[in-house]
Amino acid sequence: MKAPRFDYARVRTVDEAVALLVRHSDGARILAGGQTLLATLNLRLSEPALLVDITGIPELQGIERRGHRLWIGALATHADIESSPLVAECAPLLAAAAPHIAHRAIRNAGTWGGSLAYADPAAEWPACLLALDGEVHLQGPRGRRTVPARSFFRAILTTAMEPDEVLLGTEVPVATAADWYGFDELARRRGDYAAAGVAVAARFDGTVARQVNLGLLALGTTAVRAPRTEALLAGKELTPATIEIALASLKAELDPLPDLHHEAATKRHLAVVLVRRLLTAAHASRAALAA
Repeated sequence: MKAPRFDYARVRTVDEAVALLVRHSDGARILAGGQTLLATLNLRLSEPALLVDITGIPELQGIERRGHRLWIGALATHADIESSPLVAECAPLLAAAAPHIAHRAIRNAGTWGGSLAYADPAAEWPACLLALDGEVHLQGPRGRRTVPARSFFRAILTTAMEPDEVLLGTEVPVATAADWYGFDELARRRGDYAAAGVAVAARFDGTVARQVNLGLLALGTTAVRAPRTEALLAGKELTPATIEIALASLKAELDPLPDLHHEAATKRHLAVVLVRRLLTAAHASRAALAA
């Protein structure tokens, strides 16, 4: 199929983009990397009257450290994040997750902001942003606002972003020596959508896990956290016994949705396998440091 007819406008500022979104209301869509939007156009799942191309806005580009936070502009590509020494140093979870995203051609074009805005439940970045307790920065006709990641992802392909707002970028905490990060996912083939995936962001005091954040993807209508299981892990060493208690909690806490290839029980099992792997690796890493 071919995309429906639409008008096209390339803007140079966020204010220009917002003005067009306000003027055209639900008839306008933002164009950045286009890896999701163009597919929906060709399948006639989306029929906007206007595409607003934001790729020429300098404000939305770049990755930089701002004190104890790392800023990632909406137009940073997956490949930018994957290859950035600053990301590897300040947000190693993102560096670990990036190679799992689709294939090289898509990582070269797809954008950080686009992935977050579309909130695909099988996408890697929403789960990572949740695990990192990141914040999303938005601008619309009412000004700028910041939304915590926990409040941003609401349902399948649905976020807290209003139709007349532009996603500017995000901030995540800068990693410290007390932090450990891990990411893993399982897919039928490399580059396919994951059957299940897990992002872990943990903070340690020696070998004791003071905080463990679990961001899970491909299990529900959006990326999710597991707060009851996280609470069980907080303040404990991640010994095999502690991990098994947490995994029993996780099994009860997760309520996955089946997909075309996997039943809900299979997805739950895969998520538990991944969490066991990552928590075991976290414990081994901290124990080695303490030895």
